[in-house]
Amino acid sequence: MTEVIRADCLTKKFGKNTVVDHVSFEVSEGEIFGFLGQNGAGKTTTTRMLTGVLPSNSGTATILGYDIMKSPVYAKQRFGVVPETSNAYIDLSAQQNMFLMGELYDLPKSKILRRTEELLTLVGLIERKDQKVQAYSKGMKQRLILAMSLIHEPELLFLDEPTSGLDVQSTHMILSLLRDLNRNGMTIFLTTHNMEEANQLCNRVGIIRAGKMIALDAPEKLKSAIDREHRIEVSFAKDVPSIEPGDLPGIIRAEKTGDKWQIIVSDKDAAIRSIVAYSGEQNTAIVTLNTLAPTLDEAFIRLTREEEK
Repeated sequence: MTEVIRADCLTKKFGKNTVVDHVSFEVSEGEIFGFLGQNGAGKTTTTRMLTGVLPSNSGTATILGYDIMKSPVYAKQRFGVVPETSNAYIDLSAQQNMFLMGELYDLPKSKILRRTEELLTLVGLIERKDQKVQAYSKGMKQRLILAMSLIHEPELLFLDEPTSGLDVQSTHMILSLLRDLNRNGMTIFLTTHNMEEANQLCNRVGIIRAGKMIALDAPEKLKSAIDREHRIEVSFAKDVPSIEPGDLPGIIRAEKTGDKWQIIVSDKDAAIRSIVAYSGEQNTAIVTLNTLAPTLDEAFIRLTREEEK
């Protein structure tokens, strides 16, 4: 696969503080790549180096074949950026902002007009194209800057926390648009601390903590990597005595929450057989029995805790 982004030992220091520490990864053409981390982990700083906003202290970043520090203009002509905070001019209308962005990319007026109509329709703002942006909600502003970032038909899109603080409707629309863009061939680099968002969207995720990359893989592989213990949730038709780990093979611990038992097991097959046998011994039926996979949130927490040790 064609390599669209390559970071080699990217490092950034502010004074004596190293905020990005020898980060390396690559993103292939057609991927949605999630860059995850808590606030202050180094996500935005890394993105700013990749997009040529900040110089690195050491290491290199290659975007669409160009060294972003040596050939920023060539690279920037081929990617779009959606920052976390709206950079639209609030005293201008949506249409005026789109035209300004098109002129910055030196697009012909006819193309700017066509793309403005297409994109404002796409993001649901065409009916309010002549309204000043200062009257827009945060979700509307975010949709506008997404449209602005797409006016020059980029091959690659960088997004920094694109749904942070948005209402449900705007979040759903932006995520849906990103899926459609990706289906049409666009590569997407997404920074977020929203694990569920990353789990829904991304082909692969990289997790950064305190400036260092601590994990890089597909979401399901990251979840399975921490799945050393399994969880089973079971409910019985009537109350049963306390389930003790020593009583049933394969069970590490068990805790009742509401009308269900949350059971941590080392061997799913052995534990399920034990639970079925136990229900017979107690002369009761199993109402529900579910094996629960770890979430990306749990993987993130486990991985960052292990890194701290």
